[in-house]
Amino acid sequence: MDQPKFERMLRLMKLMTGNTALTVEDLARKLDTSYRSIYRYIDTFREAGFAVQKVDAGVYQLVTTRGRLPDFSKIVYFSDEEAAIVNGLIEGLDNSNALKQNLRQKLSAIYDSAPVTDFTEKRANSLNVRELSDAIREEKAVVLRDYKSSHSGERRDRKVEPFAFTSNYIHVWCYDLEDGRCKTFAIARIGEVEVCPESWAHAPEHRRDELDVFRMPGQRHIPVRLQLDMMAANLLCEEYPLAEAELSPAAADGSRILDTQVCALQGVGRFVLGLADHIRILDAPELRDYLTQFTQRYLVLK
Repeated sequence: MDQPKFERMLRLMKLMTGNTALTVEDLARKLDTSYRSIYRYIDTFREAGFAVQKVDAGVYQLVTTRGRLPDFSKIVYFSDEEAAIVNGLIEGLDNSNALKQNLRQKLSAIYDSAPVTDFTEKRANSLNVRELSDAIREEKAVVLRDYKSSHSGERRDRKVEPFAFTSNYIHVWCYDLEDGRCKTFAIARIGEVEVCPESWAHAPEHRRDELDVFRMPGQRHIPVRLQLDMMAANLLCEEYPLAEAELSPAAADGSRILDTQVCALQGVGRFVLGLADHIRILDAPELRDYLTQFTQRYLVLK
């Protein structure tokens, strides 16, 4: 995997603790990523307990702190996607390679001796995920208190039957008792999970759609073939790690071909629109039509 997220974060930490005053744009250029990713990394440092100081316009540095130590487990957190990649990389090392054991020891120290394949359980430290996990195991209905709609921003309670997490632990599959159908709910938008005493009443109707590499659910298999330059390919692997398996080896100029099938066009469409000058559509007629209609409806000035 080209410049994995963990390596980039370590390099960013080194750059932000140096004597040079680098702007966010400078950091993005040195790490061959977007300035938006730099801001996300900086927010992660803050959440982990590091002191991030703004020393000038667009210049941030990590400074020495007193008191509690930073929580490295918040930085070196692995989702299902990331854990699969990290575990594969470590297992790919020869058993005689000292790095293999060193990596396992260091990661185990951060995660209280948990194996790499169990890193996804770190997300279970979230109270809401623990409650949902218990409800799934015990086949109980739950109330998602103060769930925030992604469309209207309205917060209200939703009574559902949770039955599975998505592979990235970002959403939970539920049977919505109000709508009478299965859908995903974003865990980050749940205020609180209240487990109900009643058991599932609609278990035969619990069905989950597939997820494509852009984490979009659906039953369709829409072919997409894109050419990505080095920057776009790096950002794709960083934001959607499972897409790495669908990418061709890098060409001499660093470009790569993404040859995959998607369940819906919204995910890949947003990615292409955000990097339009770094991606070329090779073979994806449905995606072309979707982007044409989208730009005519929302982006063309009238």
